[in-house]
Amino acid sequence: MNIFNKWTISFNRLTKLVLILFLLTFALPLNAYYVTYKEQYYRLFHLHLIQYPDDTMENIYWLEQALKADFANPLYAFALIENETEWEKYRYLFNMHINIKLTEQYLFLGNKWNKRNAYFYNAPWKEQNLESLDIAENCFRTALYYWEEAKTWAEKANQRRFRWIHLQKIQFWEDSAFRIETGKLNYARTINRELASLERVRQIFRAMDESTY
Repeated sequence: MNIFNKWTISFNRLTKLVLILFLLTFALPLNAYYVTYKEQYYRLFHLHLIQYPDDTMENIYWLEQALKADFANPLYAFALIENETEWEKYRYLFNMHINIKLTEQYLFLGNKWNKRNAYFYNAPWKEQNLESLDIAENCFRTALYYWEEAKTWAEKANQRRFRWIHLQKIQFWEDSAFRIETGKLNYARTINRELASLERVRQIFRAMDESTY
């Protein structure tokens, strides 16, 4: 479900990522030389006041690397872990949170390519607009995939045996899991609305011909 490889990061962006990786090594234990664990990759994810496509793709890269990586030792967890049950719930919440963030980032990226309207004077660029809509659709469908994954991890974290376990420092993640369970957090609704709007605009573009403009 990864469409990140459809685009190329600029040389300056790549240089920036390498520099970040280099500097991060100084924040790790002395016996660690590489960004290896989920927690390390997640620290490279960051939000921007104004988020350009390159920023979003950078975040997607770090989050997808975090998703594939192993967890660090519980000593380095983002929450205080005192037993195996807490450790299990922490892992479920962490995976849920990463999938939520990937859902959001793919939504951001899709909206950079999406078209809200198809004006008659856009007819000369019909094919380019249709291609842009295809990219946006891929982003939205990828977002939907990660949302379904987030729901799966939230369900695991919401098991009855975890109800009275509250992990310090990541209460927001627990709140997200509860909101998913109750339906108050539902990105599927947003994504499906975007897909329906996209299809409406696509049909208008497809209907354009020489007489449109």
